[in-house]
Amino acid sequence: MKITMIGTGYVGLVTGTCFAESGNDVTCLDVDTSKVALLNRGGVPIYEPGLEELVRRNSAAGRLKFTTDYESAIRSAQCIFICVGTPQDYSGAADLKYVQSAAENMAPFLRENAVVICKSTVPVGTNRRVADWIRSRTNTRFMIASNPEFLKEGAAIDDFTKPDRVVVGVDEPAAAEILQELYKPFLRTEKPFIVVGIESAEMIKYAANCMLATKISFINEMANICEKVGADINEVRKGIGHDARIGFSFLFPGVGYGGSCFPKDVRALASLAAQHGLDARILRTVDETNNEQKNTLFRKLMDHFEGNLTGRTVAIWGLSFKPRTDDIREAPSLVLIQNLLAAGCAVKVHDPVALENVRREIGDLVEYCVHHYDACDGADAICIVTEWNEFRNPDFDYIRLKMKSPVIFDGRNLYDRQKMAARGFHYSGVGLSALPVEAK
Repeated sequence: MKITMIGTGYVGLVTGTCFAESGNDVTCLDVDTSKVALLNRGGVPIYEPGLEELVRRNSAAGRLKFTTDYESAIRSAQCIFICVGTPQDYSGAADLKYVQSAAENMAPFLRENAVVICKSTVPVGTNRRVADWIRSRTNTRFMIASNPEFLKEGAAIDDFTKPDRVVVGVDEPAAAEILQELYKPFLRTEKPFIVVGIESAEMIKYAANCMLATKISFINEMANICEKVGADINEVRKGIGHDARIGFSFLFPGVGYGGSCFPKDVRALASLAAQHGLDARILRTVDETNNEQKNTLFRKLMDHFEGNLTGRTVAIWGLSFKPRTDDIREAPSLVLIQNLLAAGCAVKVHDPVALENVRREIGDLVEYCVHHYDACDGADAICIVTEWNEFRNPDFDYIRLKMKSPVIFDGRNLYDRQKMAARGFHYSGVGLSALPVEAK
């Protein structure tokens, strides 16, 4: 099948590459000439495990092409996927300018009965607007569909090739049949292909992300209460997670969620509700709780050092909003860095892949360390923000020698607090009461 992806960001590039891997002829279209040039050289503009190898293999086989030219990309395509960004505007609503541009620019080149599929996360009603934008520029008959993505950064290739389900929203059965044929190689283990109305498909994406964000904010709030009353959030999590109605997924306390999806989608759905006269109080609270949670480690530092951080050196391990990605959008680490700098701290940071993205974001206000041990040199405290695997079993004796004082604030609860106290560390997690060094 001939497929065109408009947008070579996270969703467009992963989706297009996986479709090419299953034998389709895929063209990825982007208006960013530098990004297209990089892709044509065999590079990739994002960090995603396994993606670069797939891009190179399918490009070499001629199944995957990259271009900035709308006409050549659209003319023969049976399916055109819109995968452009939908950033939030000043009100929190999704900004659809890139979606509109894609729709209008493709319109003159559409073939008869092409299927235009919106894969970008968009408010309910957007696919209808896409159809109107296209119809304003062409008389060619086409079909529309909504096909929300459910990719996790760091595991996107597995998520795409082994999906829990595929959701499509259509008006015409013919569009669903084409998409079912396209997705058939990925549904061989009897995972469902769910056909719904277009508005329902748009809503499913928002509802899924908002539910997951709600679970994160809920467990973080429970963790904060645990610290105050002397309970252990890890024990509480086990006790509630074995309830089949609740489960363990997204039930790990931490310093708040970030990334390109959850923060934006929670606010966008709340904004959509407001446009229809509804007050989405749960969603607003989820967002407010998450924003406040990003200050957790800074509050712990201020309490430990009795409100005076001036002249202190703090090491930060982990900058990306989650492991296995270089994405720092809405990352808790950025909030912590800004708080520490404002408090007069020297900040030393390490991340396996996100250092350059942070450098582009905040410049040389912090010291960038190639190894996480380097960040410990002379540090008054370590803050762990992202749970990269290489942080799970470090040499604590070596770390103690390098630090000015053995203090760790763990935003991901990677370590056992009893063992950390025995090693001579002041250790504080999220939802755990701190044990003094004397406990050893």
